[in-house]
Amino acid sequence: MWSRADFQPQIGRGGQTKSSLLQPSTFHNILQSLNNSIVPQPPAGHFNVLFFASASSFTGKEHEALPATMSLSKLFTELENRYPGIRAKILDSCLVTVNLDYVDVPSEEGAEDTVIREADEVAIIPPVSSG
Repeated sequence: MWSRADFQPQIGRGGQTKSSLLQPSTFHNILQSLNNSIVPQPPAGHFNVLFFASASSFTGKEHEALPATMSLSKLFTELENRYPGIRAKILDSCLVTVNLDYVDVPSEEGAEDTVIREADEVAIIPPVSSG
């Protein structure tokens, strides 16, 4: 798991404070820890979708296994069919990782698209605000 230190601000160059949670390596470590402790392996011929923050609230799930292989745009269409309204409220402004690597979300059908394969892990990460 992660430690309390992961949530403490760090001092960057020029004395600027920065949150370690925004650092890609820390986010990667947290995501990896969550995955190793919570999410079961998908069944044969499937991949996992992880829902974070408001995506989890919207779907009522933290993760879901879906049949492989499909493109990321097809996944978005499938999620919209399962959870009407998720595209406008979550997917249009989210970040997406496939196997812990950020991927571009295609803006239109037919554009170059990421292919999701068996045993892959897709994370839907909505914008997070703090105050």
